[in-house]
Amino acid sequence: MRHVVVVGGGILGLATARELAVRGLAVTVLEKEDRWAAHQTGHNSNVVHAGLYYAPGSFKARMSVAGNRSIVEYARANGVPVDLCGKLVVATSEAELPALRVLAGRAEANGVPAKLISAAEARSYEPEVSCVAALRVESTGIIDFPAVCAALVRDLREADLRLSTPVLGIRPARSGGVEVATGQDVVRADALVNCAGLHSDRIARMAGLTPKARIVPFRGEYYELRPSRAHLVRGLIYPVPDASLPFLGVHLTRMLDGTVHAGPNAVLALRREGYRWRDVSVGDLLDTARFPGTWRLARKYAYPIGLDEVLRSLSQRRFAASLAKLVPAVGQDDIVRSGAGVRAQALLPDGSMVQDFLIETAPNQVHVLNAPSPAATCALEIGRHIADRVTAG
Repeated sequence: MRHVVVVGGGILGLATARELAVRGLAVTVLEKEDRWAAHQTGHNSNVVHAGLYYAPGSFKARMSVAGNRSIVEYARANGVPVDLCGKLVVATSEAELPALRVLAGRAEANGVPAKLISAAEARSYEPEVSCVAALRVESTGIIDFPAVCAALVRDLREADLRLSTPVLGIRPARSGGVEVATGQDVVRADALVNCAGLHSDRIARMAGLTPKARIVPFRGEYYELRPSRAHLVRGLIYPVPDASLPFLGVHLTRMLDGTVHAGPNAVLALRREGYRWRDVSVGDLLDTARFPGTWRLARKYAYPIGLDEVLRSLSQRRFAASLAKLVPAVGQDDIVRSGAGVRAQALLPDGSMVQDFLIETAPNQVHVLNAPSPAATCALEIGRHIADRVTAG
C-alpha cells in the first residue's frame, strides 16, 4: 500500500488526507499545533462562498461552485451546522452600479445563482441596509468549519494522525519517496503533500523546491455587534468590491449562534501567526522585508490604502464608519472587538498577489502554496485535485 505524508492539519490537509484514505492509500498527517484547525481554518469567517468574485475558468471559480455543494452535503451528512442564508452585495452609490453589474455578469459566467434587485427588494431581506441596488446571492451560507474538521478527523480514525509534531527536515529517500524528520522520528513515505498554510513556502523550500511565490501574512481583524444591536443584520451584507484592491472590504455576517461579526480589515501581520499587533517575530519580519515583492506591493498600496487600513485597525470610530456605509444604524458604540485571522497570501517577486489557488509539484511531492479564501469552501474539491496528482505520480 502506498503511503503519503500530509503536512498541515487544517481543513485542506485533513480533506486531502481523507480523500487519499478513501482511495486506499495509507496516510500520516503531521500538525505542529496541539489541535486541528488551529490557524486559518479556525480563525476565518465560516462563510460558505458561492464562487461569485473569481475569474471564469479559474480554479477558484470552478472549485467554489462545486465546493459549495460538496461541503454543504458533507456537513449535513455529518451533523455539522450549516445555513444557506444567502447574501447581499450592495451598491451604496450610483458610482458602484457598473461594478455591481460586472459582478452579476461574472456570477452568471460562473454558474452562481444570483440576481440584481432594487433597493426596495434589498430591504425586504435586510431592512436596515442602505443601497441603490444589490446583488442577491442565494447559495452563500454559514458553516462551522472547525466542526467540519472534527468530522474529517473522525473519518480518518484508521490513519496516523499526529498533533504537536512539527516538521524539522525533508529529504528524498534512498529507496524512493521522501523522508520527513520530526522531533520524535523520521516518517518514510512514497509521497509528500504540503498543506502547511502560513508556512507552506518554508516547507516547500525545506523539501528542496524554490517556490515562485512567498507567503506574506495579512491580519484581518473583526468586531461584532453588541447583542442588543444584532437585530440590525439578518444575514450577510457585503460591499461592492473595488477591482483595484486585493481584498473584499469589511462586511457584516450573522453567525450560526446569532452573533453578527463585522470585518475583516487587512493589515500586514508582524508574525506569520500574528493575531495581535503585539505578536511580533523578528525572523518573520526579516523574511518579509528581504523579499522584493513586499516593497513593490508597498509602493502600490501603502498610501493611502494601506495607511487607511492601519488607521481603521487602530480606530473603532473608523471601523464603525465603514460599517455604517452598509447599515447606517451601526454606530461606534454598537461594536466590540472580536477575534482576528491571518491570511496566508502568496506574493510574487513583482509585487503582485497570486489571485488563484497555486499548487506546485515535484517528484513525489505536491505543494499547496496559495489557498486563502475560498479554500475552506473548496476543501473537498482541492483534496480531490491533490489526490489525483498524487495517484497520477
